[in-house]
Amino acid sequence: MACHLSVPIPQCAYAGCSCLARRDICEDSGKEKSDSTFRRTKAWATGCRGSTIAEKPLRALSVLSAKRPIPNGIYTDKNQLYFYMTRYLIERLSWLCRDMRPRVPEGDGRVAITFSRRGGMSYDNFRDYLRRLQAAEDQDVRIHWPVIDIDAVSAKDHSRNASLQLADAIASSFAAAFEPNQYGNCETRYAEILKPVTYHRNGNYLSYGVKLVPNADECQLNDEQRRAVALFS
Repeated sequence: MACHLSVPIPQCAYAGCSCLARRDICEDSGKEKSDSTFRRTKAWATGCRGSTIAEKPLRALSVLSAKRPIPNGIYTDKNQLYFYMTRYLIERLSWLCRDMRPRVPEGDGRVAITFSRRGGMSYDNFRDYLRRLQAAEDQDVRIHWPVIDIDAVSAKDHSRNASLQLADAIASSFAAAFEPNQYGNCETRYAEILKPVTYHRNGNYLSYGVKLVPNADECQLNDEQRRAVALFS
């Protein structure tokens, strides 16, 4: 598995939710840092209260891609696969924001999408990509456009943004469940801890908060990866 994208969506009406969660993770790990990435603090890997994020008022969305089933010659353009996978993430983000609107009446109901700044990524190109999807009116694109503010798409430095650090922790948790480590093993416990805050509808996680591309039965999963899927089935 490769290409893991995740996003935390605060359900509270104030921006401090992400900062509070970041502070709690740093305290649980015994390290006061501004950059609380999963790999640097090892807060989860050492078992230091991995439930911290799961206790916060947020929802987690993850999209994971298996590259092996993708035929040669597909997604050859720069960032093409990344854009395509992000489209699935934004679809689910838009559904969640639409569904949450009656409970969160503040603001105009639109979401501002913030990326972790990465080299070689043009955010102008991504905004243009979203505009093309919106104009195409393709039935396969199920983004609920009224809640997506395309002009507000931006990028920030990971080390300076608490929400991006939370997204990194969530993405790393699901990556660990599907991406074998150096010993060939997958670790599902971190993703399992996040299940209470993973987006779902009536218990359906795999169509909403945990999206596999292609579908699980086409991903050539090993036994451990299938057990990870079973956690959300």
